[in-house]
Order: sequence, then structure tokens, then C-alpha cells
Amino acid sequence: MPRDACSLGAAVADHARRLKAGLIVFKEFTVEDRAALACLKDSGFTRIPSMPMTRRRLNFTSFEEYMRNALSQKFRAQLRRNCKKSAERAKLEMRIVTDITPYIEEIYRLYIPVYERSHLKFEKLTPEYFCRIGQAMPDKALFFLMIKDEKIVSFNLCLKNDNELCSEYVGFDYDVAFDLHLYNVMTKNIMEWAIANGYQWYCSTSLNYEPKYHFRHQLDPLDLYVRHTSPAVNFVMKRALLYLEPTRNDEMLKRFSNYEDLHGD
Repeated sequence: MPRDACSLGAAVADHARRLKAGLIVFKEFTVEDRAALACLKDSGFTRIPSMPMTRRRLNFTSFEEYMRNALSQKFRAQLRRNCKKSAERAKLEMRIVTDITPYIEEIYRLYIPVYERSHLKFEKLTPEYFCRIGQAMPDKALFFLMIKDEKIVSFNLCLKNDNELCSEYVGFDYDVAFDLHLYNVMTKNIMEWAIANGYQWYCSTSLNYEPKYHFRHQLDPLDLYVRHTSPAVNFVMKRALLYLEPTRNDEMLKRFSNYEDLHGD
């Protein structure tokens, strides 16, 4: 890979100019890739942090043990209180499916409000995406559905990868989401399931970092490699990127114990 990265870095600017593309971005590379991609600096690229994923080691025999040993006393008490209130207000059932097609209208109505409420948006998924992912990867995709009175009130699409379970996309019925503490209840149920089924890691995608901080996740850095095809613009941009990179103004990220890993070598 190092030789390929060096060759690509040297050649891609000319190719981008022929395509009349000004900016070149290599996205979402992990910490393990940094050594192999370090040579991109010689081709004018600057590495900056992307919005990181998060992960939580599940080296516990039960969710109760996880709460006792990993969570702060304050958040542990809050989580117990929220789950108790939720159980008093409604009976929630968790159902797990791979193919979401029979429920697509319901879950897509829950996904759109979450997407619209986000301050930083990525691509907007389609109903076809949700249907196809379970059909194309039935061994990888799991939809966790929270059901109240035969109505889906929240869902979480997770992907399996060896001993990791990664939360990808969620949706909530905001008419009841806060009253029933659906985020906490759903996360608790999924983590209980993951621990019971032998998963060693519970991971999550970017954004919405505050609850992940309280659930004692660690940041899982992702890197961007950026350059402009114009050497003059690139000279200026390399310095500006230190102030424009996306993690700089997220104060919640700075509370994570491994925040410095986002910028480290």
C-alpha cells in the first residue's frame, strides 16, 4: 500500500486538473493507515481529522456489570431512572429483523426527522437503500426495532463485522421519544443483546457525541487527506485547514479522554 499511495499521490493532481477538479480529498482513513499514507505529504496533501466514529469495549458479562464498572455514578443513576420511567409509561418490545422491506414506510418516517434535526448532514439515504442493505448483506445487517402498541417508535440499523457491532443509522418518533427516553432504552437493549451474543465491541458512527461520551465510548479517529490542484492555492489552504477542519469547533469531542488521537501521528 505505501508504494501505491505514493504513486497515486504523485499522479492524481494532473488527473484532477484534466477533469477540471480543483480540490482532491481522500476520505475516512483509519489511524492504522497513517504510516502507509504519510508519503502523501510529499505530494502536497495535508492530513486533517474527519468527524470520528466511536467505540466501546464490551469486556463485561452483563450490561449490569458494564454499568457498575464503566459508567459514572451520576449517569448510571440517570440511566436507571430513565429506563424505569420508560417502563412505567409504556410497554416496549424489541424486535430484530434483517430485511426491513415490510416496515420501510414506518422506519423511513422515523429516519427523516433525525436527518433534518442534525446540524451537520451527510448524504440523505433513500428507502431503497434501507431495503437493499438487508437483502444484499443478510449476514451483516440488523435492524433493531422498538415497538409500542404494534407501532414502531424507533429503529437502529447496525452492521456486524466479526466481533464488532456498529450502530449506523437511527430513527425516532419524536412524539414519544423524549417521554419514553427511547435513545437510552434502545442503546441499553442493543448493548445487552451484543454482550449476550459475544460481541467484543460496540461502535457508532459520527456525530451526536454527547450520549456516547456518557456511555463511555472512546473516539475512533478518521482522517482526511486534502490538497488543491493549484500549488499557490494549496500553499494557503494547508495553513487555513488547521482552522477549518471539522472537529475544531466541537466542544464535546474535547471531553473524550483520547481527543488528542484525532491529531496525533
